[in-house]
Amino acid sequence: MNSGHFFSKFATAVAELSGKPVTFVMAVALVSVWAASGPVFSFSETWQLVINTGTTIITFLMVFVLQNSQNRDGKALQAKLDELILTSQAQNKFVGIEKLDEKQLREMSTQLAEKAQCVEDVADEKAESA
Repeated sequence: MNSGHFFSKFATAVAELSGKPVTFVMAVALVSVWAASGPVFSFSETWQLVINTGTTIITFLMVFVLQNSQNRDGKALQAKLDELILTSQAQNKFVGIEKLDEKQLREMSTQLAEKAQCVEDVADEKAESA
């Protein structure tokens, strides 16, 4: 098994686990235990450093794990949309538009908004004449 495949499986498992309510409850419990232990350690700098270091490390690592999951989800969704475009009456020019630059996307969005307005106007006219 290559490392990319392993990381993808790992990232998916961690992302699913981190989104569960029980994981949140465990995190709240851990912070509560840490806070309750403050008086025992006289609210020392070391006591504060424990939570700061722990949360920083977890946050740093989770960024990569969650970004990997998000990237894969986005690519899968885009592939599904491309398939729908290719197998429907939609214009094939929309396949791959996620690779366009910001200006091109804005222009396309404006064109689509204008088309949508025209369709809405025609629908309104038909509704009024009915």
